[in-house]
Amino acid sequence: MKLPFLPLLLATFLSQISPLSADTLPDPDGKPADMSKPVQVYILLGQSNMLGFGKIAGGKNGPEGSLSHAVNEKGLYPYLIDDESNWTERMDVRNVRVMGSGTGAIKQFNNEWMTIGKSNIGPEIGIGHFVGEATDAPVLILKSCIGNRALGWDLLPPGSEGFEFTDAKGKTWVHPGYKGSPDKWEKGTKPNPITWYAGTQYDGDIARAKSVLEKLGDYYPETTEYEVAGFFWWQGDRDSRSAALSSRYEHNLAHLIKQLRKDFDAPGANFVCASLGQTEKGATDGGGKILDAMLAVDGSSGTYPEFKGNVAAVYTHPLSKGGSSGSHYGGNAETYMNVGEAMGKAMVELMRP
Repeated sequence: MKLPFLPLLLATFLSQISPLSADTLPDPDGKPADMSKPVQVYILLGQSNMLGFGKIAGGKNGPEGSLSHAVNEKGLYPYLIDDESNWTERMDVRNVRVMGSGTGAIKQFNNEWMTIGKSNIGPEIGIGHFVGEATDAPVLILKSCIGNRALGWDLLPPGSEGFEFTDAKGKTWVHPGYKGSPDKWEKGTKPNPITWYAGTQYDGDIARAKSVLEKLGDYYPETTEYEVAGFFWWQGDRDSRSAALSSRYEHNLAHLIKQLRKDFDAPGANFVCASLGQTEKGATDGGGKILDAMLAVDGSSGTYPEFKGNVAAVYTHPLSKGGSSGSHYGGNAETYMNVGEAMGKAMVELMRP
């Protein structure tokens, strides 16, 4: 059951957040969450790098870059293993991942306590541990996304308006608003709609996330009440490859934040986004425009006063171990852990009263 947004209830919850500030976390204590409190739901959205391609064990290039190597040989992320070098398990954070193409059928990939499994990892590991450590309430990390999707087309939220863009050759293209199709057409010509419309993937990802929440007890046992506490967004690679879509990214991102809060009836939910790892500050290409857009929506920038204290952007270039978003950072698990930890820390800072 979705709880209504109550300022007094939220203030009480925030006052119970632990003062987490260390760069590394303690080992999970194995204790369950305080089940008298509603589940705090964090929804993870984006494209393939949010999906996760960090390798756990060594691949064809050897162990370097794998999570096992980072933890066991380099001593990184010590909270992930116990004294016997077994992967730890958080009994207060559930890790759920669902996926589907467009508005197609839902496929479940994860539904377990937060731990390291057999498949690749994404930023959910760092996110889940930091957010879980910050509160004694039960936490549900809910990831609903798929790869190769653009915010300006596939993930365009309801209410988005179309726009025109003139390319380097002087041609003006019309890009549709939500539910429009196809993805663009030359101004003055008649559009030829296709079956995929602007926002198809957004509608599907949101519907699949809501289907999980409708059956909350199947994903967080013995619970019936929840609050959508926050959103995590790691996306932008597809938009960065289009001059039109990258130029529109700030506008679309600001609208996305507002629409997500509306769609989940969560006006007080915090929002954390992360930039493309290969993009440095000052870049002027598509990736630079994505980064600039994210820094603009960060509440500390002052560009959007309504986002102050509830929206944060993570600059990931210093956290990346190489490669690019298009190549999934070479599968380097440290990149995914570093970005996840940074996003989790950013969320915890927003959670503070």
